[in-house]
Amino acid sequence: MPQTTTYQPQLLDPHSARPQPVMPRNGRSFKMAELYQLLDCRTVDVVRLSEELILIVDDEGKFRNPCYLNLLATHFYHQHIPEARGVDVVVGRVILCHDKQFR
Repeated sequence: MPQTTTYQPQLLDPHSARPQPVMPRNGRSFKMAELYQLLDCRTVDVVRLSEELILIVDDEGKFRNPCYLNLLATHFYHQHIPEARGVDVVVGRVILCHDKQFR
């Protein structure tokens, strides 16, 4: 029997201190067009945090002017990838979700 994913995806916005729950339109996995709309971008990149969790980020976010530091996403990033501390940060809007929710 296939295992279902029950993780609630979150939108991490640099202008909000709280994650905002979001769901894929089809209820299962995000499609590119909706990610572009949610993140206000044209290309995305996936940052793997663990076997199951990923951050979906604007691939060109650091080239925007202005670009906004996403403290919450950066915290998750540094918690799961300690070697990134002091070296890299996350900017812009980000989706935190289970890897099965992005196909």
